[in-house]
Amino acid sequence: MKAVISKKRQVVVEPKSKDSIYDVPVLVKALAYTITTLFAFACLYPFLLVVAVSFSDEQAILANGYQLIPEKFSLEGYKYIMQNAGQILWSYGVTIMVTVVGTTLSLFIKSLYAYTISRPSFPWKSQFTFFIFFTTLFSGGMLPKYIINTQMLGLQDSFWALVLPGLCTTMHIIMMRTYMQTAIPNAVVESARMDGAGEFLCYFRIVLPMSIPIIATMALFAVTMFWNDWYRAFLYIVSNTKMIPIQLLLQRLETETKFLQQNAADFGGSVSAMQQDIPTETFKMCLVVTVVTPILIFYPFFQQYFVNGITVGAVKG
Repeated sequence: MKAVISKKRQVVVEPKSKDSIYDVPVLVKALAYTITTLFAFACLYPFLLVVAVSFSDEQAILANGYQLIPEKFSLEGYKYIMQNAGQILWSYGVTIMVTVVGTTLSLFIKSLYAYTISRPSFPWKSQFTFFIFFTTLFSGGMLPKYIINTQMLGLQDSFWALVLPGLCTTMHIIMMRTYMQTAIPNAVVESARMDGAGEFLCYFRIVLPMSIPIIATMALFAVTMFWNDWYRAFLYIVSNTKMIPIQLLLQRLETETKFLQQNAADFGGSVSAMQQDIPTETFKMCLVVTVVTPILIFYPFFQQYFVNGITVGAVKG
């Protein structure tokens, strides 16, 4: 008979670290959760108030002020916006096109520049890095940029006036460069080169797929910038109403509303009566909801990459 010897497996349980989160007293964790919850509510409260006021009655707001729970429900602000529904939909289309084209070109240019200055084998990476960093210290000024864009490049009243001036952002390039230096080993790129891959093949097949977190983060920044930008349209879109983005259109609607409100007495009874029907306060909040809602819908799709992209791509000395 064969003797069967059973050996007991010894399971070694490592003691919990003193710094483990499980060793934190319950009271401290409860306090931390409470503070975090209050901070989150403080950040969310202004937007909730804006949404609530946009669905409130104008007279109730004038009598009782802003309230988180509307005293009287009303859609007059949105109805007033819908009076210009045709132009609003067209301006939405312009803004979407500007955002899509601008974000795509911006990501391509910035990632290509960042890849170039992130490679140790590039001999002039210090000079090219200083070239873009210099623009954060000294700017050409608003007037020279306006003259170049309108008189030399002829961008006034054109689609590209809303896209080209905002394609490159220095800080985004530096963050992408730092990410590529930190998260993408140079040995991977060198191995591809030894196999015969060129720079563009390394860029499209290796660098871009490995840079999804930082690219998604920069895409969120670019989308927010192009979507919310009204000042560039205010400068360059003068007479071409077909190129008015949604932000500039809503700003003009608000300006016209204020103008009617301030000068109603000078235009006679019909304009004065019309001014009384304009829900001024709710109209402002409806404008905010109209502009912000698409960004809120867009953000969750990039949230999973946001923290990783910001952390790894943080600027280092």
